[in-house]
Amino acid sequence: MKFEFVAALGAAVTLTAACTNPGRGPAASVDLGPAPPSGARLASSDCFYTRDIRSHTVGDDRTMFIEVAGKGVYRIGMSGACLAAAISSDPIVTQQPPGSALVCRPIDLDLSIARNGGGFATRCIVDSLARLTPEQAAALPDKIRP
Repeated sequence: MKFEFVAALGAAVTLTAACTNPGRGPAASVDLGPAPPSGARLASSDCFYTRDIRSHTVGDDRTMFIEVAGKGVYRIGMSGACLAAAISSDPIVTQQPPGSALVCRPIDLDLSIARNGGGFATRCIVDSLARLTPEQAAALPDKIRP
């Protein structure tokens, strides 16, 4: 009986700690500066084509990092927790919106994540885009560096 109580208490403490951590995930421990304002566009030199995305990782339930060939690493902020159950090996699905294939604004990136290797894809609403400096990209933990 005592063991069961201790185990239940330990589980409750762990669950409480997980629920009270507002920045869940490894991305919360890296100082990337302030999040870009919602809807902010990239500098024209930082715009990229979705075909140039080489790899991605999930930082937390609202943050994805992508590596873009010839450009570097970008932080993509989502307006909701669409990445909550996602892992970095889940494939991302991009669709070219009408108009240009060039991504300069959050609305230019139509992004979904296919959980469990494919099948059901969860759409994400991209809220912010930011290109990381080489120093910020190097400071990302290996687990979330694309």
